[in-house]
Amino acid sequence: MLVKICGITTQETADIAVQAGADFIGFVFAPSKRQITPAKAAELAATLPSTVKKVGVFVNEPSQKVRSIAKQVGLDFIQLHGDETPEYAESLGTPVIKAFSMKPENFTAMETFPCDYYLLDSPKGANRGGNGTTFDWDLLKEVNLDPDKIILAGGLQPENVQDAIASARPSGVDVSSGVETDGHKDVNKIKQFIINAKRKDEQIDNIHNA
Repeated sequence: MLVKICGITTQETADIAVQAGADFIGFVFAPSKRQITPAKAAELAATLPSTVKKVGVFVNEPSQKVRSIAKQVGLDFIQLHGDETPEYAESLGTPVIKAFSMKPENFTAMETFPCDYYLLDSPKGANRGGNGTTFDWDLLKEVNLDPDKIILAGGLQPENVQDAIASARPSGVDVSSGVETDGHKDVNKIKQFIINAKRKDEQIDNIHNA
């Protein structure tokens, strides 16, 4: 199970996420309390092993600015959280994660959008991300997406991530506020979230090997 820890802003939380087994580290460049400057993100990115993929989160930014930040930070993926078009995504020259709110009116656009991963989130909150709550995971049965390209987001936390994986069967899971305490990343929650998400892999393997 791929795990993405988003909204990383400090060296400590980056280190803990890597040590615990995160596959993706997310830097938020859009307006948010977790927003980070490109210079600081580049500083943190330089300390990450090549096995951990660096993701930049953007909302309706000019493509030239996105490409510039991607180069400065060394991003492996660009995550789009706005109203970006398929043509915009294809112009970036970097693998794309496209975030969609799980609403029926978005299903057709999802199925045709050119991206490497679909990040499926709950309806939008104040800053274009999810609202910190889960959506109905059964909705995934109504949209024709490759499960290997689905990253599940929205209200995930250490306590429910195993249930989410069992129900939705995504390729990966994404968390930000679900591993925070009082608005700040909590290293113990980060570790427990990753342990619980990866433990589901072990359970599935044990069933298959029984």
